[in-house]
Amino acid sequence: MLLLIGLATVLGGILWIRLHPFLALFIAALLIACITPKEQVIEALTSKYFNEQIKKDEIPAKAISTLAPSYIENARAKATAYSSKTPINRITTEFGVTCGKIGIIIALACLIGRCLLASGAADRIVRSTLSVVGEKGAPAAFLASGFTLGIPVFFDSLFLLAVPMAKAMWLKLRKNYLLLLVALIAGGTMTHSLVPPTPGPLYVAGVLDINIGTMILAGLIVGLFTASAGYLYGVWLNKRMDIPFRESPESIEKLEALSAKDASELPSLLASLTPIALPVLLIAGGTLIAQTAAPESLKQLMAIFGDKNIALAIAAGLALWTLSTRMKDAKRLGEQMQGALQEAGLIILICCAGGAFGGILLQTGIGPHLQSKIGSNVDAIWLLPLAFILTTVIRAAQGSATVAMITAVGIFGSMFTSMDASSQTYHPVYLALAIGCGSKPLPWMNDSGFWVISKMSGMTERETLQTFTACLSVMGVVGIIVTIIGAKLFPLV
Repeated sequence: MLLLIGLATVLGGILWIRLHPFLALFIAALLIACITPKEQVIEALTSKYFNEQIKKDEIPAKAISTLAPSYIENARAKATAYSSKTPINRITTEFGVTCGKIGIIIALACLIGRCLLASGAADRIVRSTLSVVGEKGAPAAFLASGFTLGIPVFFDSLFLLAVPMAKAMWLKLRKNYLLLLVALIAGGTMTHSLVPPTPGPLYVAGVLDINIGTMILAGLIVGLFTASAGYLYGVWLNKRMDIPFRESPESIEKLEALSAKDASELPSLLASLTPIALPVLLIAGGTLIAQTAAPESLKQLMAIFGDKNIALAIAAGLALWTLSTRMKDAKRLGEQMQGALQEAGLIILICCAGGAFGGILLQTGIGPHLQSKIGSNVDAIWLLPLAFILTTVIRAAQGSATVAMITAVGIFGSMFTSMDASSQTYHPVYLALAIGCGSKPLPWMNDSGFWVISKMSGMTERETLQTFTACLSVMGVVGIIVTIIGAKLFPLV
């Protein structure tokens, strides 16, 4: 009931009353925080803190029952202390947690994106891409780029970096803006939940004791099916729906002026690609090196430079340097930075309100409630659709695909590993894939990615539901079908 009230408040506020998204999300979070019983908050957070501590201490499944009483006691004490906060204090806490995770990334990525456009770097990349694939192949090139970059980079950051290129491509094509956006979405979203080293699949693989190489290979195979399905949906939708390129006349004039530049006036391809490629290499390198037997000094060094905030800060510095070499006027340079950060501020405000709303919904106890409804006597093959559905529900309820995966594997991981060997009729990688696919459907207003895409692309909320939400839902369904078929035909056991 609390979940339905929250959903109705957000959707009704935005779509019918036409409230600003920040206000609708804030009001919904405040309403749910006020009407959720304190004991319910304690129970939900006790479960959350218990699972977090088990994960942190790397407790094996067989030892959990022995250690559970002391862990539960500590978790309940922590949950009771948190529940004593007022509703508004709980909201501001969740708002701050979300901002700590994505605030700096969004600001730096917006700055990089603005620099790519203003310096002509995005135009250089577009021209180079077109020279290889031609105009007809542009959407497919965006699909492949998103699929590759979505492996090491959070989708929010990927889209913030890539959307300026979609805008620059539109200046060349003057058509298919929707298809370019959907191609990026289809390419970048599924690898984020299926292929390590992104956090979600990396954590799920660890819990289920799956070899990282196996997870990467299986994730790539299923990801190819899902990304292709998302792209085909984009092609179908592009023939039936037109999304205009919504920029102010002044902005379009500036973009057209950049597009008309002679190639000799643009930055080199290396300088243009570096702000995008460098953070990808640093983040991926830091994650991969941490999993190897490399010297500790190298691991510590890459832990610093592979941090997503540091990596993007370095990339932003390089992008600003490239822009400064093309824009000698310090005042104009300052205006570009101010405009980028103003844009980032609006996105951060909405995303953090969505994070606060998601955090408050999680405190209603939806996770433990669903776990109690499932039970333990379930045939192994039915765990796949059940895991998919539960992950989807959690994702829709609180917004984060990664949190949904972590929550779901905590429920189904123990169910799968507790089965005897004869009951485990397929490799656990299929359960990991089912959870990953389940983290995709039904993203809406409490998902930070929803607002990043909506605000950066210029789409309305309704259009974002028709493109982003529908595309991810199609890909998720295709993914679970492919996963179940794979578990039947190629069980790997």
